[in-house]
Amino acid sequence: MAGAGGAAGDAAAATAAAAAAVVAGIPRQPGPEDGGAPDDAPAGTRRPGAAWLTGLPGRAAAVFTGRVLGRYQAAAVRIGFGLVWLAHLLREWPNRRLLYGDTSPWSLDLAQRLLADNRALTVLPWFGGRLWFELVYHLAVLAALAVLLGWRTRASTVLFLVTVLSLQNRNVFLGDGGDNIVHLMAVYLVFTRCAEVWSLDARRGAYGRSGVPLWTLLGAVLLVCQLGGFAGTSLDWTAPGFPYVGWAPLFWGLWAVAGLWWLAERLAPEGETRAVLDALATMVHNCAMLVIAVEVVLIYATAGWYKVQGSRWQDGTALYYPLHLDYFTPWPGLSGLVGGALLPVFLITYGTVLLQVGFPFTLVDRRVKNALLVVMMAEHVGIAVLLGLPVFSLAMIAADAVFLPTAALCWAGARVARIRPRRAPLS
Repeated sequence: MAGAGGAAGDAAAATAAAAAAVVAGIPRQPGPEDGGAPDDAPAGTRRPGAAWLTGLPGRAAAVFTGRVLGRYQAAAVRIGFGLVWLAHLLREWPNRRLLYGDTSPWSLDLAQRLLADNRALTVLPWFGGRLWFELVYHLAVLAALAVLLGWRTRASTVLFLVTVLSLQNRNVFLGDGGDNIVHLMAVYLVFTRCAEVWSLDARRGAYGRSGVPLWTLLGAVLLVCQLGGFAGTSLDWTAPGFPYVGWAPLFWGLWAVAGLWWLAERLAPEGETRAVLDALATMVHNCAMLVIAVEVVLIYATAGWYKVQGSRWQDGTALYYPLHLDYFTPWPGLSGLVGGALLPVFLITYGTVLLQVGFPFTLVDRRVKNALLVVMMAEHVGIAVLLGLPVFSLAMIAADAVFLPTAALCWAGARVARIRPRRAPLS
């Protein structure tokens, strides 16, 4: 009994020491090399019984502050939405001035009247004219490419946010469901550590000389915009509505944190300031990934329950009508073939409602959730082909990536990494 009591006391002391170390040191993300667990441990992994229960609060805090959860999912979301916005901008490049520029039917004067009411962020009215529009549009292309490749992601995600909001808020009547998703994800990506894997930043590591000049340049540009008097209400410090905070605190806060991060990394890489910054960034990332997941669930749940109330969805004929509209028939022969078969139309209509309504409930079982994700992604591919909505479909597939299993993403990443351009044999 005395030996058992001594062992229990030693275990309790070890648990308390570990919890104290967690609180004092705020450790960085553990990896396999130092005994850390992977992002997503298998469902059957057993935990130490008494020690796990005793140190549960400390372990939960360590995971929340010390481990970047969903690194591969965040990278997949980043790549997906960078590709979505880049594809949209390149596809609409011949029509860019008509959609967002100086020749748009929604004139700049009308846009400014609406912006005065909703106070949405856009930089296009700052100067007006074709030259400024062309600069912003092509900056949007470069920002989307930088996000796609994961180059200087802390800065490129902010530029991505600014350009997405600038173009979309210039003409709000052009957007559809896919644009709304890109709009939201552009905000969320700023707060994620989405370049931990599958990015140029991850390959570069601690090396690279463009960080400080880029940070200085962006700070100078932000200062000129803040004090130049041409930004209007876009960079106000406060806002009349909730959350009563303007865009200026966000941009200056991100800029200041990036500078503080660089100083802590250079002056005291193992110090407490660096550890606190890393823990805060990890907490913000984990919260942002949770928000993205909740957003996707809400999209499907609300879409499904709204469909339930529609009479065309109730009688199973909702898909029939868009398949017979010229606007949604890029392949008339294929649309006529599918639309003429009543049984497939009926099954797809009811299946869509069941999938969207049932998706939130499948999250409790990983196998069911994974199977449903495959079906839903296949459905989005079908929407892209049959109804001619590729941007919307790709945006939904990119959003669905937040629920993909880590093992599947690692397997796909390994297969892509094996693709190498073969050199021609020397003759």
